[in-house]
Amino acid sequence: MRAQSIIGISRALSSGLAVAAIVAAGYHGTAQAFDYSGKRIEFVVPFATGGGSDNWARFFAPRFQAALPGNPVIAVMNVPGGGSITGTNQYAERAKPDGLSVLGTSGSTQFPYLLGDKRVKYDYKDWTVIMVTPTGGVVYARPELGAKSGADIAKLRGKSLVYGSQGVTSLDLVVPLAFDILGLDLKVVFGMKGRGPARLAFERGESNIDYQTTAAYVKSVKPLVDGGKAVALWAWGSVDENGNLVRDPTFKDLPHFGEVYKAMHGKEPSGPAWNAWKAFFVAGFAAQKMVLLPKSTPKDIVDTWRAAAEKVVKAPDFEKAADKALGDVDQGLGKKAETLFKLATEVDAESREWVRNWLVKKFNAKL
Repeated sequence: MRAQSIIGISRALSSGLAVAAIVAAGYHGTAQAFDYSGKRIEFVVPFATGGGSDNWARFFAPRFQAALPGNPVIAVMNVPGGGSITGTNQYAERAKPDGLSVLGTSGSTQFPYLLGDKRVKYDYKDWTVIMVTPTGGVVYARPELGAKSGADIAKLRGKSLVYGSQGVTSLDLVVPLAFDILGLDLKVVFGMKGRGPARLAFERGESNIDYQTTAAYVKSVKPLVDGGKAVALWAWGSVDENGNLVRDPTFKDLPHFGEVYKAMHGKEPSGPAWNAWKAFFVAGFAAQKMVLLPKSTPKDIVDTWRAAAEKVVKAPDFEKAADKALGDVDQGLGKKAETLFKLATEVDAESREWVRNWLVKKFNAKL
């Protein structure tokens, strides 16, 4: 890469530059692109360095730098704490609508918001989406349980199912919720430090149900499936631009969770439990990571960022580099990004209350 992210830019410098940019450049009309020549932009990541969200931001930062008019310097600014709540609260309070500070959120940011966590001071309704990066996931089981695929999921009824979890209000929430919707008894063992350790517990026979995101599944679990040591049950699925749950393009031969629900219950999924699951699935997977701007940002600036995102994704070298760094996923742009943003950040009151009560009743969760 020609351009590289600059790390550790001070907030004071960024704030000063933001004011200077407004005075010097002003806001343009909607017909022309905003020029970032000589500007410095903060890409705020509310997570520590070295994690998935940080790596994602550092993958995209230099590409946005090259795609935005004027080729500004883009600095990745890590503000960890509170499982991403601290940095996100800070962005909500301080970010100006000048396009000089963008926010990168993840499922760990969306979940507390959807659950009504009292620590959350941000509101996704105050932001505009530029781009969405999804991820997939596959649920698999030990072969001795008897199920050959998601089509015969009913064979898991009455079986002792054990799953290793990082925490019930983490991205792992979608797993016990899915099994509960299917009417299957899943014992959740907490204390896993990540999905990697959970996979190792599965390999050692300490658990018999697990899931991994796309990249980890392809690298570490597919060989187990090919060797007869695991059975792929279903992929979570993907969401099209109309909000419909469809098969994951990476795992076209695996049913999505809606198909598994129908195989178990003989009808299409519906109701508050299903609505809650879908909202958290989209927030954690189909729209896991988002690039956002304050909603009051002028249209020409928003349009400039969206055009840059499209330019990034359509670059000749993007697909190969993205497959290696992020996995084989289609970036959400335009209407699809807006649809995913809405689905991932809105849950009706009935479904929210249902899942909060479910968490308290089933796991004595503190919300």
